[in-house]
Amino acid sequence: MISIIIQTLLISVSVAMDAFAVSIGKGLTVSRVRATDAIKTALSFGGFQALFPILGYFAASTFSSYMTAFDHWIIFGLLAFIGGNMVHEAFEEDEVNAKETAQFDWKHMLPLAVACSIDAFAVGVSLAFMRINVIFAVTMIGVVTGLFSALGLYIGRIFGSRWQKPAQIAGGVVLILIGVKVLLEHLGVLAL
Repeated sequence: MISIIIQTLLISVSVAMDAFAVSIGKGLTVSRVRATDAIKTALSFGGFQALFPILGYFAASTFSSYMTAFDHWIIFGLLAFIGGNMVHEAFEEDEVNAKETAQFDWKHMLPLAVACSIDAFAVGVSLAFMRINVIFAVTMIGVVTGLFSALGLYIGRIFGSRWQKPAQIAGGVVLILIGVKVLLEHLGVLAL
């Protein structure tokens, strides 16, 4: 039970890293962070990071009976792809963050929230094949992402872009490692 909670927390933190990195970028563009901006950021990123895994979960659940023989390969592939993509994107973020604006209205936040949540859809697909309570996982993903996003604004404002790239790389590596763990468990190399 504790192992599942820790695994869910690690997935939540890893998935939150894209939104955290973007929030740091937004924090770089403001002279001060207002509480309303932090709340808008947390709700935008946290809400979409919670919604997309639900969509992925239901999409995968529809077809799960056909995939149980190779579900561990699906989980590994998706998490390794998402994690690798996060690490890759970390090295291309500088140009994107240079274009960030200090606006927090829905026209500016919606595209960012959706873009950061695409990976969460694939995580939702993975959740359909894992022994994790999806409601607990989705709630944790949303809350953790919201908190990290609000924190990212403040960090971006205070410390600048120094932590953005390491955070995204760490999130990607953790997702890859969770994918490897799931694969090794299902192959019998590690005990479940």
